[in-house]
Amino acid sequence: MARTRTSRRIWLQRSAWVVAGSVLVPCAARSAAEEKPAARLGLLTDVHHADKAPSGTRYYRESLSKMAQAVSWFRDRQVDCLVELGDVIDSAPDLETEKAYLRRVWQALGAGGTCYPVLGNHCVSALAKPEFLEITARARSYYAFDLAGFHFVVLDACFRKDGESYGRSNFQWTDANIPAAELNWLAADLRHTPHSCIVFVHQRLDAEPPYGIGNAAEVRRVLESSGKVLAVFQGHYHPGAYSQLQGIHYCTLAAMIEGSGPQNNAYAMLEMWPGGTLRLSGQHRQESYHWPRLS
Repeated sequence: MARTRTSRRIWLQRSAWVVAGSVLVPCAARSAAEEKPAARLGLLTDVHHADKAPSGTRYYRESLSKMAQAVSWFRDRQVDCLVELGDVIDSAPDLETEKAYLRRVWQALGAGGTCYPVLGNHCVSALAKPEFLEITARARSYYAFDLAGFHFVVLDACFRKDGESYGRSNFQWTDANIPAAELNWLAADLRHTPHSCIVFVHQRLDAEPPYGIGNAAEVRRVLESSGKVLAVFQGHYHPGAYSQLQGIHYCTLAAMIEGSGPQNNAYAMLEMWPGGTLRLSGQHRQESYHWPRLS
């Protein structure tokens, strides 16, 4: 009987581990220090706002109401800022209409606080990058910022293989690349920051084209060699995905545009603790994850 009770106790201890996303996390791991995160960010992607009829599974005219639902949820949780991971608008028949789409959706996102844009391929259909940046009040398409002891990097993979920047529909969406100048900037930026890092990009860094970045392996080597990158958050691939490569989490968020009705919305809150633990609380079609620091 003693052996049976001991075995049962071990089984119960092992059962105290819970599955959170793709990582097993012990229930007791949430120490008092982890109760309050250092930072909270609202994340969403592939809004594809446009005034046009549905096409397949994409319901363009519902994007504003879905976004309003997400922004209200972010406000209730007092997030520090928002990050939109690209394709915030869809194509329009002319430049002025596309500008109107972007102004409308960016004003709606601003109701949730400071919002950092990531450039997606649909953001520069009629628009050119300088016009997108002017409306979203950014000086450049790739940049970095610090918050609560963490460093955040926004990348722009909207470049053709020949180095030409996307704009005015001069590209194929399957030809996405990080050019040499941006890659050099990234290496220097990671080298100089003393903080743990989160990277945001529209196209995937953990996959090959068509949804992945053409020189993704080269970019990953820069991220890995820094020893500072905790996770990469991406869009573009509408179903969403997750992988872990060389100790870095790659999370592709589900697209907001897919499906009709609020039940088919998709957005998430990223919570971050000083030790490097990350928790992504997904809503509706977006998966949730809990990642203790791996090293």
